[in-house]
Amino acid sequence: MIAASRVQVDGKTATLGERISPTSVIYVDSKEIKPTKYLTYLALNKPVGYISSRARQDSTPTIYELLPKEYKHLKTAGRLDKDSSGLMLLSNDGDWVLKMTHPKYEKVKIYEVELDKPLEPLHQQMIADFGVNLPDGRSQLGLTALGSKRKWQVTMYEGRNRQIRRTFGALGYTVTKLHRTQLDAYQLGALQPGEWQEIKSATKH
Repeated sequence: MIAASRVQVDGKTATLGERISPTSVIYVDSKEIKPTKYLTYLALNKPVGYISSRARQDSTPTIYELLPKEYKHLKTAGRLDKDSSGLMLLSNDGDWVLKMTHPKYEKVKIYEVELDKPLEPLHQQMIADFGVNLPDGRSQLGLTALGSKRKWQVTMYEGRNRQIRRTFGALGYTVTKLHRTQLDAYQLGALQPGEWQEIKSATKH
């Protein structure tokens, strides 16, 4: 392209071997070439009542309204529905987002879940040991009691739409609270509802 005089640097036709500076403006076929954006990784504590999409649904606010303008282009790595809260990750690193969300990578997800009534031992065994049949396949969840038969820590490696709510719902329970505390190696930590912070080092595996 340079030999064919298709490249311009700072308004002049580029030459082979020419050095450029970080502030140089480069055009190829009269189209400006932008430098690669810095990769950004963000953790957000999503409050209940916010949706994970970019556009509002009626008057329901979106998580992007909690973020400064410079972060509004980031993509979510694992959504939470309106009635759920907790850890969400966002980034402009497409490969990383895929590895955090695609089922084949089996990223661990941990939630605190509260039910409308105590979970019966038989149902606990069904969910944890055998799985519950849903229209989109069997759902098996790791369960640890949190001091009450209504409060559970749920561990899963999938991420199907509303999977936890549907799993308990198939057995006659309503999830009254669903709060994600961990996604892969990332934990919610001390982030308060609506707060966010950049993640300094992101896992690449």
